[in-house]
Amino acid sequence: MTEHGGRLAAARLLFPGAPEPFLDLSTGINPVPYHLPRFPADAFTRLPEPEALWELQTIAAAAYGAASPEMVAAAPGTQILISLLPHLLPWRDVAVLGPTYAEHALSWRAAGARVTETEDPGELARHEVAVLCNPNNPDGRRHDRAALAALAARVRLLVVDESFADFDGPERNAAPLLPRPDLLVLRSFGKSYGLAGLRLGFALAEPALAGRLRAMMGPWAVSGPALAVGIPALRDRNWLIEASRRCAVDALRLDMLLAQAGFRILGGTSLFRLASHAAAADWFGRLGRAGILVRGFRDLPDRLRFGLPGDEAGWTRLEAVLRG
Repeated sequence: MTEHGGRLAAARLLFPGAPEPFLDLSTGINPVPYHLPRFPADAFTRLPEPEALWELQTIAAAAYGAASPEMVAAAPGTQILISLLPHLLPWRDVAVLGPTYAEHALSWRAAGARVTETEDPGELARHEVAVLCNPNNPDGRRHDRAALAALAARVRLLVVDESFADFDGPERNAAPLLPRPDLLVLRSFGKSYGLAGLRLGFALAEPALAGRLRAMMGPWAVSGPALAVGIPALRDRNWLIEASRRCAVDALRLDMLLAQAGFRILGGTSLFRLASHAAAADWFGRLGRAGILVRGFRDLPDRLRFGLPGDEAGWTRLEAVLRG
């Protein structure tokens, strides 16, 4: 089983004497979530209306830069799209630009594909399908739109995972390149809006491919509560702008704290930072015993990924350990 951040039950077993509540910095989820509306009762008691799903697709197309709602497939989280896509497409020769989110390579392998994981962007064009994250998780590596267009023209399909792109600005977003049959873009709602448990994500593609994804998921793929939150949230550009500003300031604050503790900042986004330290394993244990969970990497033992505390109490706890 692939390990992911956010596993507090496992953290409590690993650090049984840690103070509660745990401060979870192991994910790249905005710690200050979008305000939840007052849910109408029928969001839970009735199946969602197709008109509401079309409204969500329309708003998502505008938010992400796609020209038409027909290019949008809304799903119960981006992960289900990552898992389904390899079973929908005929190509079996896949390259994934890494190190990155492990589920991309795992999902293609599970569907019988030959997967090459490479750190060389030039290697991607030698395969039928190329997969990259923009910005990348965990190091924040980025690719401009022109480079993405050039790569897409050399492969059968380029999959661009933009799960952490909301706070990066629109200039690198790949959706404005659509419609074209050699490009599919993934977007996550829960990370930047701080509502990962709501399970809402999107694929953006030319209309035929987006339609095949919608058909594969069947009716009612997006729940009533997710529609009730996603529609007003994606319309609320002012909230997104302010959240982006706040997270950028907090990321710089985190950089300074980590640097003072002897970490070297390797990259990241405004929702997380990847840092290296010769004693990273010791720091992981020290933070864990203090009730602070960060993300470690089995294959990269000198690296830790830190998310953002959501309030001053959390910053105070983190500062006390890093400066202790």
